[in-house]
Amino acid sequence: MTPTTGDRAPAFHLSDQHETKHRLSSFKGRKVLIYFYPKADTPGCTTQACGLRDIADEIGDTVVIGISPDKPAKLAKFDAKYDLGFMLLSDEDHAVAEKYGVWVEKNMYGKKYMGVQRSALLIDEKGKVAEAWPKITPKDTPTKLLAALDS
Repeated sequence: MTPTTGDRAPAFHLSDQHETKHRLSSFKGRKVLIYFYPKADTPGCTTQACGLRDIADEIGDTVVIGISPDKPAKLAKFDAKYDLGFMLLSDEDHAVAEKYGVWVEKNMYGKKYMGVQRSALLIDEKGKVAEAWPKITPKDTPTKLLAALDS
């Protein structure tokens, strides 16, 4: 079940693109955008990541965290290729995506498979969901984040 506004954000402990482990709890006292995306270096995921990179100077000390099932090495290449400059976490076994309710059945050309539903959540300084955007589009992610931070 996807967390909604007011819910405590599910904890996680994942490796980033540099193979350093991170816990959500280590960002207590700061706002955190967590966004889930299906696969690094694909058109939609690149649009989304680059859009977030491009607003980095407008979001203050808000932490941006992208989570996908990709291995850390692939995330490192994605980060370097587009000079993203924010944390990309590897959820290879999709356990965190399942906790957040974004590991779902998908359907492409009649073929059903399991994968990540693109979504984003803004977590407040106390670790609670301030905003939740299930099924967000790549282009809407940065604009929704800016609007939420302005309100």
